[in-house]
Amino acid sequence: MALTRQDTLLLKALQTDSRITNQALADAAGMAPSPCWRRVKQLEEAGLITGYRAQLDRQKLGLGLLAFIRIKIDSHSEQEALRFEAQVQELPQVIACYATAGSADFLLQVVAQDLEQYSEFAMAVIRRLPGIKEMETSFVLKEIKPYTALPLGLGKNRPRLDEF
Repeated sequence: MALTRQDTLLLKALQTDSRITNQALADAAGMAPSPCWRRVKQLEEAGLITGYRAQLDRQKLGLGLLAFIRIKIDSHSEQEALRFEAQVQELPQVIACYATAGSADFLLQVVAQDLEQYSEFAMAVIRRLPGIKEMETSFVLKEIKPYTALPLGLGKNRPRLDEF
């Protein structure tokens, strides 16, 4: 699906505020409300919009520690990897997990109240996951640019330059 300039404007507005009214969204994209609503529905049906959610402040929720854990597993069999992935899916402290190439097999993004809570989680849960060969934790000292939205205009579906 090739994105138009209006699609990009719609997606940017929705990433900034998913509770925006259809009228305000239409205004932001320079559209009438009905075509705007229809286009958003098309973007949802095409899978470009996968959901709507509130962005929460982890610090105010008492989750002051943010860490990344590099994991190497013993076996690189598909069955072992799938078993690891399934168990990681069940851990609420793991807010993101990526299979990676390079020196680690997986990269986990983890939150905890503090170092003590993280230590308990790492020792009692992470180290006991199936097939863990090695783990290394990096603690976030300062969030400089946390994820808030995807950059638009970089992917293969970007609008043509003459549309701007």
